Formats: sequence, structure tokens, C-alpha cells
Amino acid sequence: MKERIVVKIGSQILTRKDGTLDVTRMSALVDQIAELHKGNTEVILVSSGAVAAGRTEIKPKAKLDTISARQLYSSIGQVKLINRYYDLFRQQSIVCGQILATKEDFATRRHYLNQRNCMSVMLDNKVIPIVNENDAISVNELMFTDNDELSGLVAAMMNCKKLIILSNIDGIYTGDPCNPKSKIFREIDIHKDNIEDCIQSSKSATGRGGMTTKYNIARKAAEEGIEVIIANGRRDNILIELIKGKDVVSTRFMPSDKGTTSVKKWIAHSNGFTKGEIYINDGAREALLSNKAVSLLPIGVTKIIGNFEADDIVRIIDESGNQIGIGKTAYNSDKAKEIIGKSNKKAIIHYDYLYIDK
Repeated sequence: MKERIVVKIGSQILTRKDGTLDVTRMSALVDQIAELHKGNTEVILVSSGAVAAGRTEIKPKAKLDTISARQLYSSIGQVKLINRYYDLFRQQSIVCGQILATKEDFATRRHYLNQRNCMSVMLDNKVIPIVNENDAISVNELMFTDNDELSGLVAAMMNCKKLIILSNIDGIYTGDPCNPKSKIFREIDIHKDNIEDCIQSSKSATGRGGMTTKYNIARKAAEEGIEVIIANGRRDNILIELIKGKDVVSTRFMPSDKGTTSVKKWIAHSNGFTKGEIYINDGAREALLSNKAVSLLPIGVTKIIGNFEADDIVRIIDESGNQIGIGKTAYNSDKAKEIIGKSNKKAIIHYDYLYIDK
């Protein structure tokens, strides 16, 4: 059976100090992906770099606001970026294809399944999907935190066994990576290790995210049974060595061994797409947090906040105001309000569409 992985490459790996594309590094990474592809590994590439690539191609005739500049640069840079990938993969006799994603593509089950089908068809036909955020239209609430978040969503959606996030440092350190006294976390057990205080919040000059985002995404993916590795994309042959299991300096998140359905994986990664809140009493909280397969019934609901339709994603809040999970609601907000506290009614959120934060 083929192994399926997601490789995420950050802007800081793909660009030089002057902002131009680092074609030499791109070529080296493509060579490695091609080697894996020709072996027995299906690779989905999540690539940043469009905005950085576009910024060097044009000088706006007037000063642009942040959103307009991002739209302009990304629309130009994405063409430049994908053309470069196309040429490099063609030299390896490999076909690649482009997928531009927005949060909306993950917010509804129908869009989610359409996107998953597209990537599945590409992989079945030995085409390498190259995924990037559609920065030209992804603004404000439609934006991912960065492509780290997108890579986690794609890895979960495509039932990947491994997510490799390539950064410009070797992994997560006990302090500032520039400090010689800082040591790297080689392995992180999400059920035991709590290292948030160690993570530096600084971001690269070309990317939107930082190590905090990488840690949060890696932790979420690992909870869903995906092995996550944060490594230095500038190290020679990094992908080949990681896949072969060599002792490469990096940070590995140990995957949970719990089995999770594709629907629950979608729910688990939908926290950014919620349309409302359902408040519950202590009895419902205790039932949901137990190890039993329990649905959220109207009798345990105390309050409904927001306007949502049936099948929208909502947050579940306890009496202390803490989120304990998210789920896909079976009712719209008006109908849900009508049955608050009532018994003998169909579940507001069925267990199959419910994800509890542990």
C-alpha cells in the first residue's frame, strides 16, 4: 500500500534575501519529491511563495493597502511560482497540477468532498497536487492563519500518514533558536508534553505564520493520528532522509493511535468555520466528556448564540464559558432555540458529527 504524505514548504525556504525565488533550492526539493513519487510515496505539496514571488515583478503606481498589495502580488506571483514548479517537475517526467484553496472550501461538507475528490483523482493518475491558499480572494475572515494551517487540513482530509513542515530552522527549541543554550525538542508526545511557553512567537519576513502556528497545527494533526515532523528545508536531501527514517535533527510529533473517521477529521479541523455557539449544562458536559458514544440532546442545551443553518459547524460551550468541542448541527438556530431543554427530541448534534476537545 502506498504511503501518502503532505510536504509543506514555507516562503522563507523558497525565496532569497532579495525576495526572488530560490530556484536552486526549489530544484533540489523537487528532485527529492520526484524520487519519492517514483518510489512508493504519494506526495501532496503545499507551497507558499506566491506573494513573495510577485512582489519582485511589479512596482505599484500608487501605495497600496495591505489587502490590495497581497491580492496584486499573489495573482502575479502564483503564475510565476506554478510555472517554475511545472518546468522542474516536467524535467523529471512528472505532471503536476494546481489547487488554490480558501477557508470556504473546507467550511461545508460538499466543498470539502469536492476538493478531496479532485486531489484523489490527481493522485490516482500520478499527478502531484500543488496546493496554495488563494491569496487573491482570501482576505480577512476567509484567510487561513497561513499555509501551515492549510497543510494540516489537507493532511487530515486526504488521510495522510505523515505531514512534513519545512521551515528555516531545525524544529522547536527550548528557547530562542539563536541562543546556543537552547536545545531542540526531538520528539513531542502530545498527551504528556506541554511546551507552549518555550515557543518563540517571531515570524519570518516573507511568511504570515510562525512557530506557534506550526506547533498548534502539528498538535492537532497528531491528535488525529498523523505523524508530524518540523524540519529545516535548507538541509540537503532532507525529505529523503526523513522518509527513510534516518536520524535527522528535527522535531517529531508522535501520532495518536486513536482511529478517527474522515467526517470527524473534518469536524476536528473546522474550529475556524463555526457559525454559532451552543451552551450546555453540567450534565450534558459530563456525558460528552465521558468515553461513551454520546450525542448532544436538546435537554442538555441551555442557550443558543448566533444564526446558523442545519449542517453548519457550531461551538459547544459549557457553563463556565469554556469550549469543549465542535460539531455539525442537525437544526438551524431558530429550530434549535425552540427545543432547548426538551426531551424526546432528535439530537442537535449527532455523535458521528461531534468532536470533543481532549
